[in-house]
Amino acid sequence: MILDELAAHARERVAAAKARVPLEAVKAQAEAMLRGDFRFEKALAGKTTAFICEIKKASPSKGVIDPQFDYFGIAGQYEEAGADCISVLTEPKWFLGSDEIFRAVRLTVDVPLLRKDFTVDAYQLYQAKVMGADAVLLICALLDTGTLADWLAVCDRLGLSALVETHDEAEMQSAVAAGARLIGVNNRNLKDFSVDLGNAARLRAGAPAGTIFVAESGVSCPEDAAKLRQAGADAILVGEYLMRSPDKQSALQALREAAK
Repeated sequence: MILDELAAHARERVAAAKARVPLEAVKAQAEAMLRGDFRFEKALAGKTTAFICEIKKASPSKGVIDPQFDYFGIAGQYEEAGADCISVLTEPKWFLGSDEIFRAVRLTVDVPLLRKDFTVDAYQLYQAKVMGADAVLLICALLDTGTLADWLAVCDRLGLSALVETHDEAEMQSAVAAGARLIGVNNRNLKDFSVDLGNAARLRAGAPAGTIFVAESGVSCPEDAAKLRQAGADAILVGEYLMRSPDKQSALQALREAAK
Protein backbone atom coordinates (compact mmCIF):
# COMPACT_ATOMS: atom_id res chain seq x y z
CA MET A 1 0.00 0.00 0.00
CA ILE A 2 1.36 3.39 -1.00
CA LEU A 3 0.49 4.98 2.37
CA ASP A 4 2.68 2.45 4.17
CA GLU A 5 5.55 3.25 1.81
CA LEU A 6 5.06 6.98 2.30
CA ALA A 7 5.10 6.54 6.08
CA ALA A 8 8.16 4.28 6.02
CA HIS A 9 10.07 6.79 3.92
CA ALA A 10 8.97 9.60 6.23
CA ARG A 11 10.44 7.69 9.19
CA GLU A 12 13.74 7.38 7.31
CA ARG A 13 13.73 11.12 6.61
CA VAL A 14 13.01 11.92 10.27
CA ALA A 15 15.88 9.68 11.39
CA ALA A 16 18.23 11.51 9.01
CA ALA A 17 16.96 14.90 10.19
CA LYS A 18 17.47 13.93 13.83
CA ALA A 19 21.04 12.94 13.03
CA ARG A 20 21.63 16.45 11.68
CA VAL A 21 19.61 18.38 14.29
CA PRO A 22 18.66 16.42 17.45
CA LEU A 23 15.11 16.55 18.77
CA GLU A 24 16.02 18.67 21.81
CA ALA A 25 17.67 21.26 19.59
CA VAL A 26 14.77 21.62 17.14
CA LYS A 27 12.29 21.57 20.04
CA ALA A 28 14.20 24.38 21.78
CA GLN A 29 14.23 26.39 18.52
CA ALA A 30 10.48 25.95 18.05
CA GLU A 31 9.62 26.80 21.65
CA ALA A 32 11.82 29.91 21.57
CA MET A 33 9.78 31.32 18.69
CA LEU A 34 6.70 33.45 19.19
CA ARG A 35 3.68 31.29 19.80
CA GLY A 36 1.51 31.24 16.70
CA ASP A 37 -2.04 32.58 16.73
CA PHE A 38 -3.66 29.70 14.80
CA ARG A 39 -4.02 31.98 11.81
CA PHE A 40 -4.44 29.05 9.44
CA GLU A 41 -7.74 27.96 10.98
CA LYS A 42 -8.78 31.59 11.51
CA ALA A 43 -8.34 32.19 7.77
CA LEU A 44 -10.76 29.36 7.02
CA ALA A 45 -13.41 30.27 9.60
CA GLY A 46 -16.47 32.33 8.81
CA LYS A 47 -16.24 32.07 5.01
CA THR A 48 -18.99 30.75 2.76
CA THR A 49 -16.36 28.44 1.33
CA ALA A 50 -12.66 28.93 1.96
CA PHE A 51 -10.00 27.58 -0.37
CA ILE A 52 -6.67 25.97 0.46
CA CYS A 53 -4.60 26.06 -2.74
CA GLU A 54 -1.89 23.46 -3.06
CA ILE A 55 1.62 23.65 -4.47
CA LYS A 56 2.90 20.27 -5.63
CA LYS A 57 5.06 19.14 -8.51
CA ALA A 58 3.96 15.50 -8.65
CA SER A 59 1.83 12.84 -7.01
CA PRO A 60 2.03 9.04 -6.71
CA SER A 61 -1.11 8.59 -8.83
CA LYS A 62 -0.40 11.14 -11.59
CA GLY A 63 3.38 11.40 -11.73
CA VAL A 64 4.80 14.81 -12.64
CA ILE A 65 1.99 17.36 -12.81
CA ASP A 66 4.03 20.48 -13.56
CA PRO A 67 7.46 19.91 -15.18
CA GLN A 68 8.34 23.64 -15.00
CA PHE A 69 7.22 24.03 -11.38
CA ASP A 70 7.88 27.71 -10.78
CA TYR A 71 6.80 27.51 -7.15
CA PHE A 72 7.70 31.15 -6.49
CA GLY A 73 5.38 32.21 -9.30
CA ILE A 74 2.64 29.77 -8.29
CA ALA A 75 2.71 31.00 -4.68
CA GLY A 76 2.45 34.59 -5.87
CA GLN A 77 -0.43 33.77 -8.20
CA TYR A 78 -2.31 32.02 -5.39
CA GLU A 79 -1.82 35.00 -3.10
CA GLU A 80 -2.95 37.45 -5.78
CA ALA A 81 -5.96 35.24 -6.54
CA GLY A 82 -7.05 35.48 -2.91
CA ALA A 83 -6.22 31.99 -1.65
CA ASP A 84 -7.30 31.76 1.98
CA CYS A 85 -4.41 29.40 2.75
CA ILE A 86 -1.71 27.59 0.79
CA SER A 87 -0.62 23.96 1.17
CA VAL A 88 2.98 23.09 0.25
CA LEU A 89 4.04 19.47 -0.24
CA THR A 90 7.39 18.70 1.35
CA GLU A 91 7.44 14.91 0.68
CA PRO A 92 10.41 14.39 -1.67
CA LYS A 93 10.15 10.88 -3.13
CA TRP A 94 6.65 10.68 -4.61
CA PHE A 95 5.53 14.32 -4.56
CA LEU A 96 8.95 15.81 -5.42
CA GLY A 97 8.60 18.38 -2.67
CA SER A 98 11.17 19.60 -0.14
CA ASP A 99 11.60 21.64 3.00
CA GLU A 100 13.60 24.11 0.90
CA ILE A 101 10.60 24.72 -1.38
CA PHE A 102 8.45 25.34 1.70
CA ARG A 103 10.93 27.84 3.14
CA ALA A 104 11.14 29.64 -0.21
CA VAL A 105 7.35 29.91 -0.41
CA ARG A 106 7.26 31.15 3.20
CA LEU A 107 9.55 34.01 2.20
CA THR A 108 7.44 34.76 -0.88
CA VAL A 109 3.92 35.11 0.53
CA ASP A 110 2.19 36.10 3.76
CA VAL A 111 -0.73 33.67 3.32
CA PRO A 112 -1.07 31.05 6.10
CA LEU A 113 0.84 27.91 5.08
CA LEU A 114 0.20 24.22 5.66
CA ARG A 115 3.30 22.07 5.67
CA LYS A 116 1.82 19.02 3.96
CA ASP A 117 3.76 15.88 4.70
CA PHE A 118 3.31 12.49 6.29
CA THR A 119 3.69 13.20 9.99
CA VAL A 120 5.00 10.09 11.76
CA ASP A 121 7.05 11.66 14.57
CA ALA A 122 6.53 14.62 16.92
CA TYR A 123 9.90 15.89 15.65
CA GLN A 124 8.11 17.01 12.48
CA LEU A 125 5.80 19.31 14.46
CA TYR A 126 8.72 21.26 15.90
CA GLN A 127 10.46 21.16 12.52
CA ALA A 128 7.38 22.65 10.83
CA LYS A 129 7.22 25.46 13.38
CA VAL A 130 10.87 26.34 12.79
CA MET A 131 10.24 26.33 9.02
CA GLY A 132 7.53 28.95 9.44
CA ALA A 133 4.47 26.72 9.03
CA ASP A 134 1.09 27.84 10.31
CA ALA A 135 -0.35 24.32 10.15
CA VAL A 136 0.61 20.66 9.89
CA LEU A 137 -1.20 17.60 8.54
CA LEU A 138 -2.03 14.71 10.87
CA ILE A 139 -3.40 11.63 9.09
CA CYS A 140 -5.65 9.40 11.17
CA ALA A 141 -4.72 6.33 9.11
CA LEU A 142 -1.17 6.67 10.48
CA LEU A 143 -1.90 7.71 14.08
CA ASP A 144 -3.95 6.29 16.93
CA THR A 145 -6.27 8.51 18.96
CA GLY A 146 -3.88 8.87 21.88
CA THR A 147 -1.02 9.98 19.64
CA LEU A 148 -3.32 12.42 17.84
CA ALA A 149 -4.36 13.95 21.17
CA ASP A 150 -0.74 14.24 22.33
CA TRP A 151 0.38 15.87 19.10
CA LEU A 152 -2.57 18.24 19.04
CA ALA A 153 -1.46 19.37 22.49
CA VAL A 154 2.05 20.02 21.11
CA CYS A 155 0.55 22.02 18.24
CA ASP A 156 -1.54 24.04 20.70
CA ARG A 157 1.57 24.92 22.74
CA LEU A 158 3.30 26.13 19.58
CA GLY A 159 0.27 27.96 18.19
CA LEU A 160 0.13 25.68 15.15
CA SER A 161 -3.12 24.58 13.57
CA ALA A 162 -3.47 20.88 12.77
CA LEU A 163 -5.52 19.61 9.85
CA VAL A 164 -6.59 16.15 11.01
CA GLU A 165 -7.31 14.02 7.97
CA THR A 166 -9.90 11.25 7.93
CA HIS A 167 -11.17 8.87 5.26
CA ASP A 168 -13.81 6.75 6.99
CA GLU A 169 -16.19 6.78 9.96
CA ALA A 170 -13.76 5.18 12.42
CA GLU A 171 -11.11 7.79 11.60
CA MET A 172 -13.66 10.57 11.98
CA GLN A 173 -14.51 9.25 15.45
CA SER A 174 -10.81 9.15 16.30
CA ALA A 175 -10.29 12.76 15.15
CA VAL A 176 -13.26 13.94 17.23
CA ALA A 177 -12.15 11.96 20.30
CA ALA A 178 -8.65 13.47 20.03
CA GLY A 179 -10.12 16.98 20.06
CA ALA A 180 -9.45 18.08 16.47
CA ARG A 181 -10.77 21.56 15.61
CA LEU A 182 -9.91 21.31 11.91
CA ILE A 183 -11.13 18.04 10.37
CA GLY A 184 -10.45 17.06 6.78
CA VAL A 185 -12.02 14.28 4.75
CA ASN A 186 -9.83 13.00 1.95
CA ASN A 187 -11.92 12.02 -1.05
CA ARG A 188 -8.87 10.14 -2.32
CA ASN A 189 -8.17 6.77 -0.73
CA LEU A 190 -4.46 6.84 0.16
CA LYS A 191 -4.31 3.06 0.02
CA ASP A 192 -5.23 2.71 -3.66
CA PHE A 193 -5.61 6.39 -4.77
CA SER A 194 -9.18 5.95 -6.01
CA VAL A 195 -11.32 9.10 -5.73
CA ASP A 196 -14.88 9.30 -4.44
CA LEU A 197 -16.23 12.85 -4.17
CA GLY A 198 -19.14 11.55 -2.10
CA ASN A 199 -16.86 10.60 0.78
CA ALA A 200 -16.97 14.10 2.29
CA ALA A 201 -20.77 14.13 2.14
CA ARG A 202 -21.01 10.76 3.90
CA LEU A 203 -18.74 11.78 6.76
CA ARG A 204 -19.89 15.39 7.20
CA ALA A 205 -22.35 14.58 9.96
CA GLY A 206 -19.56 13.11 12.08
CA ALA A 207 -17.79 16.46 12.46
CA PRO A 208 -19.17 18.31 15.50
CA ALA A 209 -20.55 21.83 15.41
CA GLY A 210 -17.74 24.32 15.90
CA THR A 211 -15.17 22.34 13.94
CA ILE A 212 -13.99 23.50 10.52
CA PHE A 213 -14.77 20.82 7.94
CA VAL A 214 -12.34 20.58 5.01
CA ALA A 215 -13.01 18.56 1.86
CA GLU A 216 -9.71 17.40 0.40
CA SER A 217 -8.89 16.14 -3.10
CA GLY A 218 -10.92 15.18 -6.12
CA VAL A 219 -11.85 18.63 -7.48
CA SER A 220 -11.51 18.52 -11.25
CA CYS A 221 -13.96 21.31 -12.20
CA PRO A 222 -16.06 24.08 -10.61
CA GLU A 223 -19.06 21.73 -10.43
CA ASP A 224 -17.09 19.52 -8.04
CA ALA A 225 -16.54 22.51 -5.74
CA ALA A 226 -20.28 23.18 -5.83
CA LYS A 227 -21.00 19.57 -4.84
CA LEU A 228 -18.59 19.78 -1.91
CA ARG A 229 -20.11 23.05 -0.75
CA GLN A 230 -23.57 21.42 -0.90
CA ALA A 231 -22.14 18.53 1.13
CA GLY A 232 -21.31 21.00 3.90
CA ALA A 233 -17.64 21.78 3.32
CA ASP A 234 -16.43 24.89 5.12
CA ALA A 235 -13.21 24.78 3.13
CA ILE A 236 -11.93 22.91 0.07
CA LEU A 237 -8.34 21.88 -0.56
CA VAL A 238 -7.53 21.92 -4.28
CA GLY A 239 -4.28 20.69 -5.78
CA GLU A 240 -4.00 19.19 -9.24
CA TYR A 241 -6.82 21.21 -10.81
CA LEU A 242 -5.12 24.49 -9.93
CA MET A 243 -1.62 23.19 -10.64
CA ARG A 244 -2.69 22.32 -14.20
CA SER A 245 -4.50 25.65 -14.75
CA PRO A 246 -2.43 28.18 -16.73
CA ASP A 247 -4.51 31.03 -15.27
CA LYS A 248 -4.75 30.24 -11.58
CA GLN A 249 -6.60 33.43 -10.73
CA SER A 250 -9.43 32.65 -13.16
CA ALA A 251 -9.50 29.01 -12.08
CA LEU A 252 -9.83 29.90 -8.39
CA GLN A 253 -12.44 32.55 -9.19
CA ALA A 254 -14.49 29.92 -11.04
CA LEU A 255 -14.30 27.58 -8.06
CA ARG A 256 -15.38 30.37 -5.70
CA GLU A 257 -18.34 31.30 -7.88
CA ALA A 258 -19.47 27.68 -8.03
CA ALA A 259 -19.15 27.19 -4.28
CA LYS A 260 -21.13 30.28 -3.21
